[in-house]
Amino acid sequence: MSATRKIGNAEFAAIGYGAMGLGGAAYGSAGNDEERFKVLDRLFELGCRHWDTASVYGDCEELIGKWFKRTGNRDKIFLATKFGYTPEFLIRGDPEFVKSECEKSLKKLRTDHIDLYYQHRPAPDTPIEITVGAMAELVKEGKVNTPNAIRRAQTVHPISALQIEYSPFELAVEKSGGARDVARQFGITIVAHSPNARGFTTGRYRSLDDLDKDDWRRGLPRYSAENFPRIVEVVDYLQEIATTHKATAAQVCIAWLLAQGNDIIPIPGSKQIKYVEENWLAKDVHLSTAEIGRIRELVDATDAHLGEIPRFPKAFQDQTLEETPPLEK
Repeated sequence: MSATRKIGNAEFAAIGYGAMGLGGAAYGSAGNDEERFKVLDRLFELGCRHWDTASVYGDCEELIGKWFKRTGNRDKIFLATKFGYTPEFLIRGDPEFVKSECEKSLKKLRTDHIDLYYQHRPAPDTPIEITVGAMAELVKEGKVNTPNAIRRAQTVHPISALQIEYSPFELAVEKSGGARDVARQFGITIVAHSPNARGFTTGRYRSLDDLDKDDWRRGLPRYSAENFPRIVEVVDYLQEIATTHKATAAQVCIAWLLAQGNDIIPIPGSKQIKYVEENWLAKDVHLSTAEIGRIRELVDATDAHLGEIPRFPKAFQDQTLEETPPLEK
């Protein structure tokens, strides 16, 4: 297993950072700038250089832009961000929207280029070829450096990375002929968000009642009160293995994901420095072949049940499965 990963021609440490929570978008309040700067400072000190944000992650783009101005370290970070959602949380992929969103992100991030630009979700009324064509123009202008929808997009402009949820609790990416197979067919790196199952591998949550009443994870069908015992079973086994490595279940979870291939980049996120450090040290946890196999057996058995349960409430789940209309010739 390689200690580094590549996206296009860029190479960096195998673990990146997902900044969704840092902007206060889903996991409680964001906190003040100075406390959040400390998180970014620590990431930089550790050597984490692949940072992932989005236009809808609260004020995260603005925060990172302030950090760049404060430190002068923009050129030392591989910066990824995303577009796709309107303020009303509708999805657009038309060229005008793509370009205007890019300009907004560049301004907020206080930079003249984005290293990796994602479309958050396929737009239901715009052919993927049109959207990617607009993204290709941004690449030509120097503003951006680098399953069926993937194949179609690839015909317009080379795709560097595909970001998708991937963890022992979410294995849809592995299905035969699915996203992982297509990505590997074209040499596309898979960036795995939520590699720690949205924080559940920390061991802090033994039942749904352990979540705050306003925690958005309460609305995820896969983590319902009925299914929670299965989640806990896997977490407990990960902790058993972790004990032998003097590690945590969350670290074992990330280590297992790293073992799935050198084309997989986990981007765990946290607002707390202690968890940022914990996640980063997962790169030093080396699982045996037997341990990797045993985890696989357990997660496959769990997925046989949970895999049929939607990840999100129906309206949002439908967006993740949306196919764009065909391009008219």
